[in-house]
Amino acid sequence: MFSYAPAPESRSVVEIASSYGLFIDGAFDPSKDGNVFKTVNPATEEVLAEVASAGSEDVDRAVDAARRAFQSWSTLPGSERAKYLFRIARIIQERSRELAVLESLDNGKPIKESRDVDLPLVAAHFFYYAGWADKLGYAGFGPDPKPLGVAGQIIPWNFPLLMLAWKIAPALATGNTVVLKPAETTPLSALFFADICRQAELPPGVVNIVTGAGDTGAYLVQHPDVNKVAFTGSTEVGREIARSVAGTGKRLTLELGGKAANIVFDDAPIDQAVEGIVSGIFFNQGHVCCAGSRLLVQESIAEELLFSLKRRMSTLRVGDPLDKNTDIGAINSAAQLARITELSEIGAQEGAERWSPECQLPDRGFWFAPTIFTGVTQAHRIAREEIFGPVLSVLTFRTPAEAVEKANNTPYGLSAGIWTEKGSRILAIAGKLRAGVVWANTFNKFDPASPFGGYKESGYGREGGRHGLEAYLA
Repeated sequence: MFSYAPAPESRSVVEIASSYGLFIDGAFDPSKDGNVFKTVNPATEEVLAEVASAGSEDVDRAVDAARRAFQSWSTLPGSERAKYLFRIARIIQERSRELAVLESLDNGKPIKESRDVDLPLVAAHFFYYAGWADKLGYAGFGPDPKPLGVAGQIIPWNFPLLMLAWKIAPALATGNTVVLKPAETTPLSALFFADICRQAELPPGVVNIVTGAGDTGAYLVQHPDVNKVAFTGSTEVGREIARSVAGTGKRLTLELGGKAANIVFDDAPIDQAVEGIVSGIFFNQGHVCCAGSRLLVQESIAEELLFSLKRRMSTLRVGDPLDKNTDIGAINSAAQLARITELSEIGAQEGAERWSPECQLPDRGFWFAPTIFTGVTQAHRIAREEIFGPVLSVLTFRTPAEAVEKANNTPYGLSAGIWTEKGSRILAIAGKLRAGVVWANTFNKFDPASPFGGYKESGYGREGGRHGLEAYLA
C-alpha cells in the first residue's frame, strides 16, 4: 500500500467570524432573547463560532419578512426570478473552494467530498431550477401554476449546503419565499449562503435563515402563516411534524430515514461492486439517508466478495477532513458517535461478527473506524435500525426472490442498489423493490434533473427534477 504525505487544504481561504446573528429581511440580527449556541469542528472539538438561537419572536419576524417579500417576489416574471437564481449559482461556483473548506470544518466530511461532490451539486441545483423558473406552465401541473406562499424548510447536518440547495432552489424558482432552519451542529454554510443572497442582491425577505435547535424548528413548523413545510431528517421527527401539520392545510414533504439494500448477484463484477459498496456506506462517514447499509450478497460469491471488501477497506484513510488524501472524516457530533457506538456494541452482543481494518484514530474529535458485521440476520437490530454511520451489515441470499424479499423487509424505502451483468435482471429486480431510487452497478449518484424521495417510513413527496417543482406549486 502506498503511504501518502499529508496534503492539507488551507484554512485561510475561509474567514469565520466569532459570532453570527439570524438572517431576517436581508440583515443579520441577534435573537430577541439573546440566546446563543456554539458550533464546533467535530475533528478537533474546537469552537468555530457562536451562533444566535432563534426563539418564537424571531421566527415570527422571519415569517413576516417572508410574507411581505412574497407579494412582490411571486409576481415577478419567471425570467426575472431566474436571473437571481443564475446569479446565486455563479457566486456559489466562484466561492466554491471557500464553501468546501467551511463545510468540512463545520461538518467533518473529507474535503475531497465537499469539494468534488457537494459544491458542484449545489451550484447545479440552482442552475437547473433557474432554467425552470420561466417554464412552469410546461411542467405538467396546469397551464398557470401558482406559488404556495411562505415555505418553512428544515435541513439536516449531513449535507448542509446541498440540502439547502434542494430546498431553496425550487421554492424560489416557483415564486415562493423561504424561512430555512439549518441543523444546530452545522449552521455556518447556511449563514454564508445568506451572505451570497445579499451578494446576488436578492430582495430582502425572500430568503431568511433562522438558526437554533429543535424548538426553533417546531416554532417554524407550527407557525400559522407558513403555507408549506419541507423537512429532511429522522423518521421520528418526521412523524412529529406530520402530526403537527395534520388538518392545518399546510403542504408537506418529508425525506426521512433509510436502510438501503445493496444487492450483489453472483455475476456481478466483484471489483466494481466493492467500490460501489465502499462508496455506498463509507461516503460521508455513512451519514447518508440513502446509504447502502445492508449488503445482500449471493451466497456463492460471499467469501470472495468479503475478502476483496476487507482488502479495500484496509486502504481507506481515516483522519483530518481537510487533508485531500482522507477518505473518512470525523463523525458529526458526540451524540451521533454515541449512537453509532451503542448500536455497534449491540450488534456484537447479538452475535454478529464485527471487523474493522487497523487504523489509528486521532486523539481529539469524534471518530469511528469503518466497520462491517457478518453473520447478520434480519432479526439483528443493526439490520433493522438506521445507524447513520460507517457501519455495514452483511446478509446473504440464494435466489433473486429471496434477495427481493430481504431487501423489502424493512420499514424504510428510500433507495437500493443492484449489481449484476444482466440488464434484464436489473429491470426485473428494480421493478420489485419498494425504494424511491434504485441504482444499477453504481451507488450514491445524484443529478438535479432526477427526482429523489422514498416510500413507507422514508417519507413522501419528491425533491429534484420536474417532480420537485410540484411540492411548491398550488
